[in-house]
Amino acid sequence: VQLQASGGGMVQAGGSLRLSCATSPSIASRSVMGWYRQAPGKERELVAAISSGDNTNYADSVKGRFTISRENAKNTIYLQMNLLEPGDTAVYYCNARADIGMAPYEYWGQGTQVTVSS
Repeated sequence: VQLQASGGGMVQAGGSLRLSCATSPSIASRSVMGWYRQAPGKERELVAAISSGDNTNYADSVKGRFTISRENAKNTIYLQMNLLEPGDTAVYYCNARADIGMAPYEYWGQGTQVTVSS
């Protein structure tokens, strides 16, 4: 398993959850890592991503509420999700893909369910 995701669960609107995604040192050091989500009946969408140089980008719908970060010592990225809304309900997937200048690859972690009740 290249990516090991954890941290989903159920929370009421306005609550918080933190997702974690652990990987190997070789993947962590040369990848853009991120979180995607897929709600029932919808396409998978990018939520947030962080490059090996710590550049980040976010979907407009989560800006100001979600924060992606990495802990290099643990080869882990996190997605801190605050002010959760029912619209955030989805299966969240960790992703790692080759950063600029690297030979292309892409890995997906297993999904973790996030459910936000109103």
